[in-house]
Amino acid sequence: MAGGKIIDCHLHVIEPARFPITPGIGYTPRPDEDGTREALAATLDASGVHGAVIVQPSCRGFDNSSLLDALAASPGRYKGIAVIRGDEPDRDLDRLAQSGVVGLRFNLASFDGEALRGPEAPRLLARIKHLDWFAQVHARDAQWAATAPLLRDSGVKVIVDHFGLESASDPEAPGFRAVIGLGDAGRAVLKLSAPFRIVPRPETDTALARRVETLLASFDGERRIWGSDWPFLALDTRPSYAHALGLLRRWVPDEAERDKVLWNNPARLFGFGVPA
Repeated sequence: MAGGKIIDCHLHVIEPARFPITPGIGYTPRPDEDGTREALAATLDASGVHGAVIVQPSCRGFDNSSLLDALAASPGRYKGIAVIRGDEPDRDLDRLAQSGVVGLRFNLASFDGEALRGPEAPRLLARIKHLDWFAQVHARDAQWAATAPLLRDSGVKVIVDHFGLESASDPEAPGFRAVIGLGDAGRAVLKLSAPFRIVPRPETDTALARRVETLLASFDGERRIWGSDWPFLALDTRPSYAHALGLLRRWVPDEAERDKVLWNNPARLFGFGVPA
């Protein structure tokens, strides 16, 4: 796929046998949607992927135990994006950082739409900035429009999840313009991940291609990363890992630029060392 090494910046560990899932907290995975840490390692090894950023899934709520377990099992190979309530003491966040956590996830779209709307949100973002963490945001169009000014004013580093797109249909949607504004301001990173959640056939969808071209014009080559979204939860047809990786060629056809997306950028942004 690329001439160099690869870091996958968006995937999940789902292990209900070891870490039971409480129904009703976020999305409840089907029995066939396991993604154990062993299966994750095997998938990455088979695809020549050196490292990954493991993202806390909504089904785990605020219990980061399975994420921390995976980080501890493979020190240096993984970094983590956790989810917290926001009122945890500083020592808890320090422990997360020491474990390999590099940011917090705000899934406004399908977990907690109010996570960045309350009076405590600016203080939480200030704590994230103090730790030099990222705020990873997954949001719908109207939520992006409401949240982008707060993110921009906070000065926190932002990861725009899943292209920042709810759909590929409207280039003038307020949320899409807000994401473009974050890119132009230079503080946000665009994650090229899960286009199959936006349109059913991303490899041929021309409307999506036009929106992505606009996004890439605002997020330069140093502020783009890629994620597979493994193990591909909540999809009627689950793509293969190879297919998810291959889609990147459509958005970034130049091999040198893809190497930035797949290795240079995440290694720099998240502090990955060079594998032995």
